Amino acid sequence: MIVVTGASGRLGRAAVRALLETVPAEGIAVLVRDPASVTDLAAAGVVVRRGDYEDPASLKEAFTGADRLLFVSGSDVTPGVRARQHGNVVRAAAEAGAGQVVYTSAIAADAEGGAPGFLADHTTTEALLRDSGLPVTLLRNTFYTDLFVNRDAVATGATVAADEGRALNTATIDDLARAAAAVLTSDGHTGRSYELRGPLWTFDELAAVIGEESGTPVVHRGPTPEEAGDHAFLGSLVSSGLFSEPSDDLDGLLGRPATGIREVVRAALDRS
Repeated sequence: MIVVTGASGRLGRAAVRALLETVPAEGIAVLVRDPASVTDLAAAGVVVRRGDYEDPASLKEAFTGADRLLFVSGSDVTPGVRARQHGNVVRAAAEAGAGQVVYTSAIAADAEGGAPGFLADHTTTEALLRDSGLPVTLLRNTFYTDLFVNRDAVATGATVAADEGRALNTATIDDLARAAAAVLTSDGHTGRSYELRGPLWTFDELAAVIGEESGTPVVHRGPTPEEAGDHAFLGSLVSSGLFSEPSDDLDGLLGRPATGIREVVRAALDRS
């Protein structure tokens, strides 16, 4: 049985969709706080289990019988909360005797001195997993390309970012989900860490591509003083160079080149 946590979220749900392409629905279980949020998956035959990262007993019960567990990281980045929740997940998985644990970690989790800001929770979680004795695979996901691409730039005529001219190697949610599904459905991944990063792009390039695909001129500009606070953390990460380090791990797991920025822009505009 493959168990997927966080299946009502974007990454978890996408991973389940990818798994369903090759795994019978009855061989997949999803853990969610509210079963009503995944009625479509239940209708498809996927096993639905209620579980909450704040409720260790529910986690242990939900993880029982898990041959492989996709541990999707929590979304609450309030200081101290996600690390506590992740500790609950790791302990419950160990107590339930779960098999291979595939954790959606993050870029820079193994950085010297730990990852910056809210990414530090991933450094903590990786250490918990190493100490747990569980068979573990780490998927160090970059940020989602999908979050940077929207139609707002067409309406406003600009993309706004403090990037200092550096490139980013983000990846689409679908590509990251398919990479996770590939690990969950094949052997040889235990003990490995994958740096999952897509093709490099810049905000200047993003603006140009949005303009070309939409037929509306779009430019890239830095944030105004009033906007600076909203862009400070991302700007510091980009300027650090963490998003510019190459890796072909994602291409390898997908068996094809990861999705590029033009494809993401085209898909976003088609949906609008």
